Amino acid sequence: MPAKATSAANPETLRLLIAGKWHESESQDLHAVFNPADGRTIARVPFSTKEEASQAVGAADDAFGSWSSMPITDRIQFLFRMKEVLEKHAQELATLNTENHGKTLEESRGDVRRTIENVESAISIAYTLAKGTSLDQISPGIDEVMVKEPLGVFAIVCPFNFPIMIPFWFLPYALVLGDTVVVKPSEITPVPMQRVAELIQKEVGFPPGVINLVHGGSEVVESLIGLSETKGVTFVGSTAVARRVYKLAGENGKRAIVNGGAKNCIVVMPDADVDQSVPSIVSSFFGNTGQRCLAGANLVVVGAGGGQLLDKFSKASSALKVGNGLSSDTQMGPLVTNSAKERVLAYVQKGIEEGGKLMVDGRDVRVNEFPNGFYLGSTILDDITPAMSVAQHEVFGPLASVLRVETLDQALEIVNTSTNYGNMASIFTSSGRSAREFRRRANAGNIGINIGVAAPSAFFPFGGMKDSFFGVAHPQVDTVDFFTDRKVTLSRW
Repeated sequence: MPAKATSAANPETLRLLIAGKWHESESQDLHAVFNPADGRTIARVPFSTKEEASQAVGAADDAFGSWSSMPITDRIQFLFRMKEVLEKHAQELATLNTENHGKTLEESRGDVRRTIENVESAISIAYTLAKGTSLDQISPGIDEVMVKEPLGVFAIVCPFNFPIMIPFWFLPYALVLGDTVVVKPSEITPVPMQRVAELIQKEVGFPPGVINLVHGGSEVVESLIGLSETKGVTFVGSTAVARRVYKLAGENGKRAIVNGGAKNCIVVMPDADVDQSVPSIVSSFFGNTGQRCLAGANLVVVGAGGGQLLDKFSKASSALKVGNGLSSDTQMGPLVTNSAKERVLAYVQKGIEEGGKLMVDGRDVRVNEFPNGFYLGSTILDDITPAMSVAQHEVFGPLASVLRVETLDQALEIVNTSTNYGNMASIFTSSGRSAREFRRRANAGNIGINIGVAAPSAFFPFGGMKDSFFGVAHPQVDTVDFFTDRKVTLSRW
């Protein structure tokens, strides 16, 4: 049986899942995994060796032949059982998610629900989108048929901020379409996905080698991509690392879906309904403690009448209850690590040095019950200009930068040119004309209209433009084309 990773008194070392069996890693390179709410070590994660990465890929490759040959109607049954298991253990998984990441339990429940929705979407795809296309008699006596065939082994490299949900942007689609996978959880938050793998292995019973799991950092990722049996890689993380992954995939002739960072603008027009807009805007900037690629980062206020909006935004943000995400009254949890906290603090200080003015200062927030937790309160800097560091760089924390402009054209200029990112952009307005103009002109993959977090449902692609995305097919429903290749057969009889 795999190690139980959440023992507080004696943190266990996480194991590897290879060919249907759990193994102790041979690696001596162990890293602490923290509960950010109290700073204690809850597990130790080994950075797998190159040999272990090769063994996992080899096991997936060995399993591919029989798995891909299995009728798709049979593969679907595994996903039905997977959905049942995730539903059954949803509360346990949400709790583990919060304990390792720090987000509120409500947010973790939402993550698990989106995870399950992607399993449902993959089942739907198997019944509909994955079917072949045929044309009889395209020419006298000639028929033409196109089928989509699975490719082989795929590496799924996971981010820290959504330890369960984002792997399931890819995993169920790959499996139901006939591919096999090696999952590499984030080394910062590996515990939730480890538990998912335990449950799937025990209660779903995929054939050995169909799902494998290894741990580690960049060297493990490079090993997975470099192996000849690996057909492609999916990655979600910072743009700096995304570029390296995409380049390495290209050099090795591998398919790649690579999502990078973000610096999202929330534009508020003078005609926006302030009372309806503020709760959504607060959630955008400070939900998940600002640690998501759809978080608001720059609040672009259009026109001279933004005083009421900013006053209510400031009051609502400063009133957020910061604490342990497992507490029912907590509205914002800690940062995922102490280094993440220090990074945000450095950006706040830089913003002040560059001329920003503090509207809300969350730097001195303390949670008395958990003095060692990695806590920051919501922080708002006013008088920010597009040239400042806090307006250009991804902070990935509870910091909102307020920029003021006179027109929608000026706001769109900031959206489109102030950074190289293009993940999300949102507008709050009562004008259909403004909303339509914004939708058409904003260079971002996910657009919100009176929506603070424009998160696509599982049966839509997760968009991204510019330095927020590298590749062709996008996560979620688009992966039907990523995990298969088209074969066209012309026949004359």
